[in-house]
Amino acid sequence: MKLAPLPTVMLEPLVRSALLEDLGRAGDVTTDAVVPKNHRVTTVLVARQTGVVAGLDLAMLAFRLIDQNVELTVERADGDDVTHGEVIASVVGPARAILTAERTALNFLCHLSGVATATASIVTAVRGHGAKIVCTRKTTPGLRALEKYAVRAGGGCNHRFGLDDAILIKDNHIAIAGGIRAALERARASAGHLVKIEVEVDTLAQLEEVLGFAPDAVLLDNMSLEHLRRAVAIVGGRAITEASGTITSDTARAIAATGVDLISIGRLTHSAPILDIGLDYRSS
Repeated sequence: MKLAPLPTVMLEPLVRSALLEDLGRAGDVTTDAVVPKNHRVTTVLVARQTGVVAGLDLAMLAFRLIDQNVELTVERADGDDVTHGEVIASVVGPARAILTAERTALNFLCHLSGVATATASIVTAVRGHGAKIVCTRKTTPGLRALEKYAVRAGGGCNHRFGLDDAILIKDNHIAIAGGIRAALERARASAGHLVKIEVEVDTLAQLEEVLGFAPDAVLLDNMSLEHLRRAVAIVGGRAITEASGTITSDTARAIAATGVDLISIGRLTHSAPILDIGLDYRSS
């Protein structure tokens, strides 16, 4: 799948910070001591597990920030499936630069490919139903845009990027505001004409009350399959329906079958294991 790349102006500070964290005060003392200064090598990024690739731009940037003469040739692009042992890209250039940037490049690439792979497994599980798989704000601090990009690489969609994207009234908002009516009336009075309003509900009775205020979306939190089916019928297309609450690839298909529009899953970003990718030496 073709993905719009993330802007380099956003990526570079993140990669520079990661490189500085690794290089410390003295740089790569091992590589500088062991590898001749002008030595050039050919290496390859290889998948050690089956999954979905994401994060190649960050990997390339890590190498190039150490030495502009490093070249990366992509074989499997972001959003592509890879199998165990498959070459993702070749990395050619000064040996010192490649070895110094290796771990930073792989940290980004393995993590984001893990997010993409976790997303793809659930997108596959719900195939044939209309529900879209979306991520949440449960992201690694500082890496939200990257992790949400990786969700898209895995075939998922993005929920709001931050608190300023939309109004999402949750249980604590309702409790502190003094009830659903008070919360929604204040939200309606405050929202601009382009700001969407979503409300979290735990029960069908709450849902009935919320619908009286014509929200744009309702978040159906931790409902049983039967209650989800009934909720979708009650809404009847008057709002977007979103299911949430400890959803996995094992439970997602049955949830999608209830007819909900969206399934939001925090574990896509906060609990996805890495996709194991290695850098292998091929030749000088």
